[in-house]
Amino acid sequence: MAAIDLTPQLAKKVYGGDGGSYYAWSPSELPMLHHGNIGAAKLALEKNGFALPRYSDSSMVAYVLQGNGVVGIIMPESEEKIIAIKKGDALALPFGVVTWWYNKDVTELVVLFLGDTSKAHKAGEFTNFFLTGSNGIFTGFSNEFVGRAWDLEEKDVKTIVGSQSSKGIVKLDSNINFPEPKPDHRNGMALNCLEAPLDVDIKEGGRVVVLNTKNLPLVGEVGLGADLVRLDGGAMCSPGFSCDSALQVTYIVKGSGRVQVVGPDGKRVLETTLKAGNLFIVPRFHVVSKIANSDGMEWFSIITTPNPIFTHLAGSSSVWKALSPTILQVGFNVDSKLEQLFRSKRTSDAIFFPPPK
Repeated sequence: MAAIDLTPQLAKKVYGGDGGSYYAWSPSELPMLHHGNIGAAKLALEKNGFALPRYSDSSMVAYVLQGNGVVGIIMPESEEKIIAIKKGDALALPFGVVTWWYNKDVTELVVLFLGDTSKAHKAGEFTNFFLTGSNGIFTGFSNEFVGRAWDLEEKDVKTIVGSQSSKGIVKLDSNINFPEPKPDHRNGMALNCLEAPLDVDIKEGGRVVVLNTKNLPLVGEVGLGADLVRLDGGAMCSPGFSCDSALQVTYIVKGSGRVQVVGPDGKRVLETTLKAGNLFIVPRFHVVSKIANSDGMEWFSIITTPNPIFTHLAGSSSVWKALSPTILQVGFNVDSKLEQLFRSKRTSDAIFFPPPK
């Protein structure tokens, strides 16, 4: 079996206009999307840009990369929740959820979507089904069927179904009286990763906020966990792997750095520089490590299990610290002096390692 290309990729525009654009990563350019049944896309809305109501064939996590806006979320057989969103907000979107997105600010609103396509029409791709617009689902029904469904005369059906000629995204007049978000609708629906309590905080190393079933219960329905990692300039993220057969899907939010990934045969399968906008996927059980450049590096990841477990191969919490001295000696085929030197290192640093002094 040929090795899968793990090279990080940028998203490409799928559609858009005056109101904004929708971008996606293609499985043909990033094969791990297809192999891992993962979808990835971005929505960018200009001022007064409105993403028409749609539902998807995939469960996903949304993360606000930039700007402020409003999202409407309708769960099956539930009321519409209208939520104010801002940079750093994460939302879990289960199957069957209908959403719309709106930006009323000058700053562009950019939202990242990462999700599971194992039940989707196409492995590695999201398919969105629009309720309105030139490709809305009711454009495919005959006027008779729509009229019967909505109890409308044919002339009214033609007007309602045919008036919105745009696809996916539109630009609204600034004087439209748009629905106001309700603060209590955020409860249990959104978590701001930039304001949430830190799960890991290492001076001159890095910080982590983990999304799981405790702080955002809906991720249990989505079947995905997520985290936001901020690595300080020159710091290193310990080599490690997901020990519960999960895939790691990582989007570089800002900054840059180097990454290495090692496969099951002990060979390096990826070594490259990561930059903002890159998406890359670490296969199951592969070991990954990153070192930030001087400007630091921030990334948002989903893990294909709602409560992921990681094994680290360096630092105070690594498996090496748990192994007996004899096992280390015979495993590495070294003498006790070198084994003791090895064991004496990284006794207080866990997960993130500050740059060398």
